[in-house]
Amino acid sequence: MSARITVVSVIDAVTADLRRRILEGELEPDTALAEIEVAAAYDVARPTAKVAIENLVRERILERSAHKTARVIRLTPEDARDIYISREVVEAEVLRRLARTRQAPADARAANADIAALIDASPREIVEPDMRFHAALIDAVGSPRLSRTYNLLASEVVFCMSQVQGAQLLPTSLIAAEHARILELIEEGEGDAAAALLAVHIGRARELLAERLGGQAGPEALAPPTV
Repeated sequence: MSARITVVSVIDAVTADLRRRILEGELEPDTALAEIEVAAAYDVARPTAKVAIENLVRERILERSAHKTARVIRLTPEDARDIYISREVVEAEVLRRLARTRQAPADARAANADIAALIDASPREIVEPDMRFHAALIDAVGSPRLSRTYNLLASEVVFCMSQVQGAQLLPTSLIAAEHARILELIEEGEGDAAAALLAVHIGRARELLAERLGGQAGPEALAPPTV
């Protein structure tokens, strides 16, 4: 295992690079990450490696039981469904609230423009702007506590997105089009319609990923394009 880091904070740098390697699939599910090996790979002290690993355990993309080596988490279909359902519950109410003022967040629009510009790129490249789009909707409510709560899900959501896009389960054009329609519905004051579209948007990805993880896909996986 070899790696290079370029960030100022050593702990943050090691954490960020391990996170990147997990999300990009370089470190596959069940891969063991022993502190001594991480320290040697990044040429850092063992306590630094330990904190970096603990950071990712808190983000729930590594798991470690007492006195055991940390491993890259292996999601089950039930895990994926729980993560996506948690997202949907929060995001649906946010869309209804935003629709009351009919103001689509500029940051969400910018993130979706970045997604649209990546239609011909590697599907993995849209993970960052895709997460940025959804986080911008949450942040637009203006509640620091809500944003912090949603951020607790962030790494798990990105982990799921990375697996969806890594397996090319959804076309980038569809994601961008449905995002754009959600923003239109917010501006039209149609909060319930925006929430319904979100349910289709998230449900399709959820069930395709659940199938990818060895489960049986629900009917949402076959939802046709809504735009």
